[in-house]
Amino acid sequence: MEKYDLLPRQLMHEGTCTPEDFFTPTALDRATIERIHHSEYIDKLLALDLDKKEARKIGFPLSKQLIDREIIIAGGTIQGALKALEHGIAMNIAGGTHHAFKAHGEAFCLFNDQAIAAQYLLDQELVDTILIVDLDVHQGNGTAEIFESNSKVFTFSMHGEKNYPFHKEKSDLDIALEDGCSDEVFLNILEETLPKLIAQNQPDFIFYLCGVDVLETDKLGRLGMSIAGCKQRDTYVLELCKKQGIPVQCSMGGGYSKDIKIILEAHANTFRTAKNIFG
Repeated sequence: MEKYDLLPRQLMHEGTCTPEDFFTPTALDRATIERIHHSEYIDKLLALDLDKKEARKIGFPLSKQLIDREIIIAGGTIQGALKALEHGIAMNIAGGTHHAFKAHGEAFCLFNDQAIAAQYLLDQELVDTILIVDLDVHQGNGTAEIFESNSKVFTFSMHGEKNYPFHKEKSDLDIALEDGCSDEVFLNILEETLPKLIAQNQPDFIFYLCGVDVLETDKLGRLGMSIAGCKQRDTYVLELCKKQGIPVQCSMGGGYSKDIKIILEAHANTFRTAKNIFG
């Protein structure tokens, strides 16, 4: 999408970031991906051998370039998680591919970047407990399925009740929001919920999916949030992580407003907020 090219340029143009703030991710090895995704599914993807039904679920025309891109995105989320352990926070301009299940992809998601990174941190014994905070407008159904039996990863999704996916998986905590949900309602629920989850689970690490498809202007969302409200959401989550001393990796997730300037402003706010809080 166009935003992936425009966002870093905007951040550098306005002085929020410098070229030195960015890193170029590298592709993951297959063994790391297989910790989350089934080998047969990976084989079919790499061979471009999905059947019509499987390919239709993903929504993109399959190509080697697309698959390579998703492997690199997941690599970037792992590298970002390692940087967050060192610096407190790291961002992936892409990522948030939370509709990828263990054995299939759907809704533009082939590999689940934050799930792969979460399992990597656990496998390397870098953390003991992880909280995934998914505030994209769509439920993180793939993430919920992947970690449904993993007590070390708590999955929390706030999403539109009547939005995709129409069959929801069961996260550890799901909060379904009514159509047109306002800034005030969204933020009140978040502020009542997230501190309790942190207190109960005592996570060593947080993965934050900060999709901006919660905006009222979004073509694929059904909520009623403003750009200011979306920024308040990010500010609240990141300030809480900073205050609690919990490293956080952010993947940008969805954003489908008709005007690309609205998408860029909302995503840029996440980076501006991170810089203000973490320095």
